[in-house]
Amino acid sequence: MASTAWRKRVTSNKKLVWGGAVLAVVLFWLWRGTLYQAAEQAPEAAAGTSVPSPAVTVQVQNMHAGPYQPLLKVQGQLQALHHVVVRARTEGVVEQLAVLGQAVAEGDKLLTLSIDDRRASLVRAEAERALRAAELQAAERLQQKGLIAATELLMRRSADAQAAAALTQARLALDDSRPIAPFVGIVDVRHVEAGDYVVAGDALLTLVNADELKLTAYVPQQQVAGLRPGLPVTASSLDGRELAGTLTFVAVAADADTRSFAVEARFSNPQAWRLAGASAELNISLPVRPAHRLSPSLLALDEQGRTGVYVVDTQNRLQLLPLTVLAITPDEAWVTGLPDQLRVVTRGAGFAGIGDAVMVQETAQ
Repeated sequence: MASTAWRKRVTSNKKLVWGGAVLAVVLFWLWRGTLYQAAEQAPEAAAGTSVPSPAVTVQVQNMHAGPYQPLLKVQGQLQALHHVVVRARTEGVVEQLAVLGQAVAEGDKLLTLSIDDRRASLVRAEAERALRAAELQAAERLQQKGLIAATELLMRRSADAQAAAALTQARLALDDSRPIAPFVGIVDVRHVEAGDYVVAGDALLTLVNADELKLTAYVPQQQVAGLRPGLPVTASSLDGRELAGTLTFVAVAADADTRSFAVEARFSNPQAWRLAGASAELNISLPVRPAHRLSPSLLALDEQGRTGVYVVDTQNRLQLLPLTVLAITPDEAWVTGLPDQLRVVTRGAGFAGIGDAVMVQETAQ
């Protein structure tokens, strides 16, 4: 009777029994997972203690400073060293003139102006000078005999001097109608033609001698400090031709508008290249100085934005040394401001902090 009652009670609470069994299984599973996790994880360090981390290994390369030839490049314009516009010194009609491209020697006649009355004026001046000279000689003989006053002799001398000046002026007026070449060169431009009437100051011809060239350029104020006359230079034209020369001038004061300094260099042009008036690049070779040659990929920036390079010091600690870039291309960078000898980090600098001790693995250059 009692057994029958117990069976009925179990049957009525069957759902509660199954629920309790499932709950027991879940609790057992959670307990096993906690034990497994505890076995896999290391215990936390006690407060106030630190766990040392293994040192980062970096690759370094021993580098030494070497000679560097700084090269300053600026754009400029080539011009003939001897280039002049021949101008009229008197008035007249152009009768003859040199042809374009004609080679002339120093002293050759370039152009002929109409003589007009200049020849007659010269003849009159010569006659007047001869008369005044004869009168002076006669006065000097009379003065030696005491037959003429001193003031009369002075008048004769003054008249002779005026006649000599007038003769000189007449000769110059005739010479000015025949302009001559001031140097050896080529007639490059004709500003007048036969039959034109010119007055003093009018342009007649342009004479050019391109055996020597000069290049004028402007250098920024932050790059002029190392410049001085005598430095070797080269000029590169747009078509690749190159001339070697010397820096001859560096301005003392900067241009008021551009704040740049004018420089001038001179070049021999033995092949008579037609470069006068052309644009060119001026390459100024500055004095040789010690510098390091690095790969541009090794350059980095510090917290202040300054350019530097990662190195390992004598205590095998990572450092970032600031530097100055002298020149940089996609393949190489020349820098200064570093010790003559140093160990430059080529790989692994990003895995350690400044001042951290590192393991060093040297690589060949």
